[in-house]
Amino acid sequence: MADVNKVVLAYSGGLDTSIILKWLQDTYGCEVVTFTADIGQGEEVEPAREKAKQFGVSEIYIDDLREEFARDFVFPMFRANTVYEGKYLLGTSIARPLIAKRQVEIARETGADAVAHGATGKGNDQVRFELGYYGLEPGVQVIAPWREWDLDSREKLLAYAESHGIPIEGKKEGGGSPYSMDANLLHISYEGGILEDPWAEPEEGMFLWSVPPEQAPDRPTYIEVDFEGGDPVAIDGERLAPGELLSKLNRLGMDNGIGRLDIVENRYVGMKSRGVYETPGGTILLEAHRAIESLTVDREAAHLKDELMPRYAELIYNGYWWSPERRMLQAAIDESQRDVTGTVRLKLYKGSVTTVGRRSDRSLYNPELATFEEDTVYDQADAEGFIKLNALRLRVGQSVQGK
Repeated sequence: MADVNKVVLAYSGGLDTSIILKWLQDTYGCEVVTFTADIGQGEEVEPAREKAKQFGVSEIYIDDLREEFARDFVFPMFRANTVYEGKYLLGTSIARPLIAKRQVEIARETGADAVAHGATGKGNDQVRFELGYYGLEPGVQVIAPWREWDLDSREKLLAYAESHGIPIEGKKEGGGSPYSMDANLLHISYEGGILEDPWAEPEEGMFLWSVPPEQAPDRPTYIEVDFEGGDPVAIDGERLAPGELLSKLNRLGMDNGIGRLDIVENRYVGMKSRGVYETPGGTILLEAHRAIESLTVDREAAHLKDELMPRYAELIYNGYWWSPERRMLQAAIDESQRDVTGTVRLKLYKGSVTTVGRRSDRSLYNPELATFEEDTVYDQADAEGFIKLNALRLRVGQSVQGK
């Protein structure tokens, strides 16, 4: 065990990270700096300050990162229409590089020689955090308590908490949620409990954000989303900062039962896991962005983006946000967004979001070319040569096979 003088801990103020805080002090005999990020998880973060003070922590960081999260992480990801394995909108994955970045910055500011996180040795988050740390500060020392200590059961954790005077706050049997949850401005996730049986339907009481689609309003809600350079900038004509805009989309989605998802995904560490997600605003945003792109992005550029997207999604899911290949792909994606400007009209109704209109001053849609009526700009006879040239290899190949 290396010498550590000061460590920056990603600290939520909950039971697990409070145990980690005390364990770091006892095991490493080091000073602990706590860092609590407000990324829109919907819970009060200020109580973490008082909890940290109870452990004698003098350097306490509580940062509001909601706007940075939406502007510099969520929106760039949505420019690529990013989904992992065809469904997952990467709500947890995209938050980790921001937290890692801020931890490294605080380590530099405070002269800390190590950083620590509360991710377990079974999940993806340990990889995401640590790839972020090393990608930004190659020489930093990383402490991952779940891979070091012998507190390998809930009973041992509770016993440790009780013996060290750490408030358990409803985590004993019969209290608290049976699920492992993660929330931020983009989504809330649920794992564990009955969800470990992939056949079991989630209980309705589990969902904390959205109304059941069947209980959503019987009349549709219509909204308009304005885009500039690939990013949403206004809802129904009201310009909003990125974090505010995503929050408003969330509220609209929650009210209409939009964004629930139940998947079995492939973790980077090798196992399959079942997760249930609520991503109301992100689900609306994805539909709107694809709609405005359909009007403004060249065909081959759009198809190339769709080919690159699964690779881009995999990089984010696996924790490579700060990698050179992700930056390279981002540059290509951002180049494709120069003319993605305009307005999309959407209908929100009982769990669904549907595009019902789109317009743009930079539209590539030409009604004179597309019309089924008489026109003077397209000679249909030209199609004959186009088809014959494209069929040439097929005709030659078939003639050979027929011999």
